[in-house]
Amino acid sequence: MRILLDTNAYSALALGRPEVSEAVRQAEGLILSTIVLGELLFGFHNGSQYLENRRRLRNFLQEPRVTTVTPTPVTAEHFGEISATLRKRGRPIPTNDIWIAAQAIETNSALLSADAHFREVDGLSWVAFSMP
Repeated sequence: MRILLDTNAYSALALGRPEVSEAVRQAEGLILSTIVLGELLFGFHNGSQYLENRRRLRNFLQEPRVTTVTPTPVTAEHFGEISATLRKRGRPIPTNDIWIAAQAIETNSALLSADAHFREVDGLSWVAFSMP
């Protein structure tokens, strides 16, 4: 199974959280969305360890098992469907998370995230972990 890391999953991995590290170890491959990259870089710019965080991220992205994905027209189709379904149900989630879920569905990957709202997304394989 391939895993697409949500922003909180990447952060938990960087902090050495055992359940996230184990899920990553067992994965056939790792995917990082450019949406997640943007969220990470936003956090790095607002934190006190920008250079160290960038170095870790650069090293992570160079690992052979890691692939970066960008939104495609197929991603947009999934985004539109997910957004409409959630709106009709009255269960909206953050826009970036809809894009991330759409990319997980498109790449046939499980999404590793601590965000419980992903359970609302039909067709998404979600691997949950809890934040402290």
